[in-house]
Amino acid sequence: MFHSVLSTDSVPLNMSGRNRVTEFILLSFPCPREMQILLFGVFFLTYILTLMGNGSIIWAVRLDHQLHTPMYILLAHFSFLEICYVNTTVPNMLANFLSETKTISFTACFLQFYFFFSTGITEPFFLSLMAFDRYLAICQPLHYPTIMTGHFCIKLVLFCWVTGFLCFPLPIYFMTQLPFCGPNVIDHFICDPGPLLALTCIHSAKVELSFSIIPSLAIFLTFPFILGSYTLVFRAVLRVPSAAGRKKAFSTCGSHLTVVSLFFGTVLVMYITPTSGHITTTQKIVTLFYSVFTPLVNPLIYSLRNKEMKTALRKVWLTMKILPNK
Repeated sequence: MFHSVLSTDSVPLNMSGRNRVTEFILLSFPCPREMQILLFGVFFLTYILTLMGNGSIIWAVRLDHQLHTPMYILLAHFSFLEICYVNTTVPNMLANFLSETKTISFTACFLQFYFFFSTGITEPFFLSLMAFDRYLAICQPLHYPTIMTGHFCIKLVLFCWVTGFLCFPLPIYFMTQLPFCGPNVIDHFICDPGPLLALTCIHSAKVELSFSIIPSLAIFLTFPFILGSYTLVFRAVLRVPSAAGRKKAFSTCGSHLTVVSLFFGTVLVMYITPTSGHITTTQKIVTLFYSVFTPLVNPLIYSLRNKEMKTALRKVWLTMKILPNK
């Protein structure tokens, strides 16, 4: 999602072939054919389970009127975001495992780049919004119904989506205007700014800087906000006289904090992993973790410790079993 942009100091010797690159080769995970097929099976199963898990949460919130509250509405939008996020990478990666050429067109590469980074940068905004919702519900319970109305909640959701998808159009557009001389091989399973910038004929410090500043701002603005919100939440929870009340509050906030830890933990690893102009195996694995496996486990995190969500999910599965028999 967020990467420290790699060095692009090396410039191809032959500048006469500028703009001749019309497609890229995504190396993904180079390995024997048998292993490629095995990886296809593993990631295909992961992909289906991710769609089912997040889709179930969306349907549960839609069908159960008891879940028509800001907290669950935000969770449903977050699950939809995870579905969008995983669809920016996994379908192409699955096709890549079975492909002999492993090519992706110039346009498709930058479209994947845009949607991957846009959905990725939208995630910390949603996590901040969910933290804000928990802060209001626990620290300002009397004012919560009047502040976090359904109308205001939808406005905040739209703000997150629009802000996330407006961050990268200009930097990506300017990047597409750079001359690409080749070679056209990207040592990754996604179109990432570091390897792409390394394939350009000229060094563009402004474009490179923009891909460092935008995700950095998103991270370092949202993380302190989330941390501050949950600090105030835990201070308020500790003052709750009822042990059952404290347990319920900790359970709800614990799920949120687990997801936040997974997200910012992997981002931190990406920032501290040293790079020497090349994507390392560690970076590939970390990118794989937050782009494929995190969307898979998030529904489990949010549902296993939430009685209301578990009850609603049982209704969804029961409905799915009944419908084919009609």
